[in-house]
Amino acid sequence: MNDFLEKFGAYTLDKQHNLYNVIGENSWNVDLNKQEIYFGDTLTFPIQVLGSFSHSSETWLWIWENKSGYSESLMEQALALKKYGEENNIDLLKTGQFDAYQSDLHLFGMLASEVFNSSAYYLANYGQGTMVLTIKSDLIDNQESYDNIRVSTVFPEFISLFEINNHKNALVNYLLLKGYKLFENKNELIAEKNEKKITATFNENNLLTGLKG
Repeated sequence: MNDFLEKFGAYTLDKQHNLYNVIGENSWNVDLNKQEIYFGDTLTFPIQVLGSFSHSSETWLWIWENKSGYSESLMEQALALKKYGEENNIDLLKTGQFDAYQSDLHLFGMLASEVFNSSAYYLANYGQGTMVLTIKSDLIDNQESYDNIRVSTVFPEFISLFEINNHKNALVNYLLLKGYKLFENKNELIAEKNEKKITATFNENNLLTGLKG
C-alpha cells in the first residue's frame, strides 16, 4: 500500500479538489437504489459504494459484507477489489470487517479512484458513520487545476494524512502525472510547467523540508 501511495496517492488526492470546485458548500444526499448522489438541487452523479466506517466501533465494513441487501451493481468496484485482494492475499481488501482509522477511508477512496479511473471519491458522513463512494463525471474531470497552487496545497495535505516512507519519490510521481518536467540537484528537486517553477528540498532520508512555487 505504501508503494501505491508513493506512485498515485498525491495525484488521486489532487482530483478531490476538482470535486470540491464543483460541489462547493452544497449538502449531499444519496439514493442507493438509483445509485446516485445529489449535491444541492442541481448536481447529480452516478456512484459506486465501497463500504462504511462506524464512528462508534471504529471499524470498516466493505459493502459486500453488509447484510442490508444492496444490489450487486452498486458494489461492482468493491467486489473487484475483493477479488484482487483474494488473488494477491491482501487482507485489507478481502476481509469483510476490521478495525480501521479515519485515514483508511482516504486510502480506500484513492485506491478505487486510481484502479477504476473515477473522477473522485467522496466521504459521506451520515452521523453514525461515514460511507465511502466513488463518482464519475466529465464535469469534475474538466475542472481547471491551477497547477502550482494545487501542488503546494495537495502535497503537504497528502503527507500529513499518510506516513510516506519516501516523500521525494511520491512528489516525483505526482509531478510527472501532472505533466511537469523535472530537474534534480542533490537534495533539491525543480519542476517546471508553463514557464512556472516549483522547488522542493529534502533531507538525507528523502523527507520534505521545503516546498515553494
